[in-house]
Amino acid sequence: MSKEVELKLVLDAAAADAFVRSDRVGGLTSKRQMQAVYFDTPDLALSRGGVSLRIRQSGDTRTQTIKVADAAAAGLFARSEWEMEVADTTPVVDDRTPISTLLGDRAGTIAPIFTVVVERLTWMIDSGEASIELVLDRGTVAAGDRQSLVCELELELKRGAPAALFTLAKALAAQFPVRLGVVTKSERGYDLLRPASRAFKAERVALTRTASAADAFAAVAASCIGQYRLNETILLTQADAEALHQARVSLRRLRSAFSIFKPLLDGGEIPHFQSELRWLGSVLGEARDLDVLLAKAKPGGLLFEGLNQARDAAYVEVDNALGSDRVRALMLDLTEWLACGAWRTAQSTRDARDAPARHLAAETLRALRRRVSKRGRSLQSLADEERHEVRKTAKRLRYGTEFLGSLFPNKKRSRRYGKFVGSLEKLQDQLGALNDMATAPTVLDRLGLRDDPGAKSLLAHRKKSKIIDAAAEAYDDLLDRKTFWG
Repeated sequence: MSKEVELKLVLDAAAADAFVRSDRVGGLTSKRQMQAVYFDTPDLALSRGGVSLRIRQSGDTRTQTIKVADAAAAGLFARSEWEMEVADTTPVVDDRTPISTLLGDRAGTIAPIFTVVVERLTWMIDSGEASIELVLDRGTVAAGDRQSLVCELELELKRGAPAALFTLAKALAAQFPVRLGVVTKSERGYDLLRPASRAFKAERVALTRTASAADAFAAVAASCIGQYRLNETILLTQADAEALHQARVSLRRLRSAFSIFKPLLDGGEIPHFQSELRWLGSVLGEARDLDVLLAKAKPGGLLFEGLNQARDAAYVEVDNALGSDRVRALMLDLTEWLACGAWRTAQSTRDARDAPARHLAAETLRALRRRVSKRGRSLQSLADEERHEVRKTAKRLRYGTEFLGSLFPNKKRSRRYGKFVGSLEKLQDQLGALNDMATAPTVLDRLGLRDDPGAKSLLAHRKKSKIIDAAAEAYDDLLDRKTFWG
């Protein structure tokens, strides 16, 4: 068994051709055609267990590889890996691998589910004390009649510190428009087995009961970056309202993670990251506000046309931002900082980093709940700005709950978790509707559409009192819920 550390960068075909022509990293070490067959059970039990199983053929050699994902990889692809040569395309499942333990009697149901065919160009790069294998893979992942194109650079550390991967990655990014890659080839294949996604919602972060606070932060931040990049990929090809919304959510979640885990974070980079995330979120927010209004506006007429034109212009700004070096660098810088930034070794925060994540979780969630309780009192009599503050605090409590809930896994706590999140969702929905009402006049004023006859229906507050009452009821319901971390 070995531990591999990789950094993945994605690029388009034109950039890949330019990279090959540039001879940027010296002479080519090898060029191979490779085909890999991935296996799983009919109910995809390996995938659900965080395990991938493939047999790859290169020339006359077939190699079976099993990888087990590491939830706390913090943006790097770091996995436990088992490799062995095999005689044919039949997987070898025995006590030398974790497969038999994971599947038991079901190991006999393993069958091919998708294939990966790529041309692989390889370079070996030695720099100081580091040795890095750089490969360019171009080809396809195919499952049935569906395909996904592959064009990516993989930087695998053979010797040295992970920082060397980022030094090379940044040198490449300075010359070619590469982006942080967050999807493995096996994940591409599994995606082809499911209905195509319009957008990617946040997934609950899986943490072990023994995780340290540092482990938890690394896993949470990596999850946020992954969610952002998945939705960014969609937005780079189409102006999709839901993908934009989820990309914006991922940025808010990451900013909340910086706040929630503040006791263990040290270093001057954090204000910069917060500022950049806030800027990018505001660019997405302009388009999001218009998506919300357009969804409520009656089609036809000057108002709808004006909102539609403004939305198109806002998405041009989104496209410009996502296509910028600034955004590409932000995701790579964040990943570098998570993997090997000063926060991991600062003496001033060592005790906080090493402390059990469960302790931080209980203390943090308790404090956030108290804040919601305090700010939400007399919700019905609060001004719009004050209700917005309640909404932001409730949102942070929701994110913290989703980040840290898996640290309390027993059945009783899981039931409490579900009810607690359900009450939070209801409160957020009502407060979100109220915030949309409060935001609409500002957006229409900025566009010069406030006096349009059609604006009256968008600004009507006939249901406002009912929504406020529903928000107050949801607030009371939340405070009545038993906590899952107590």
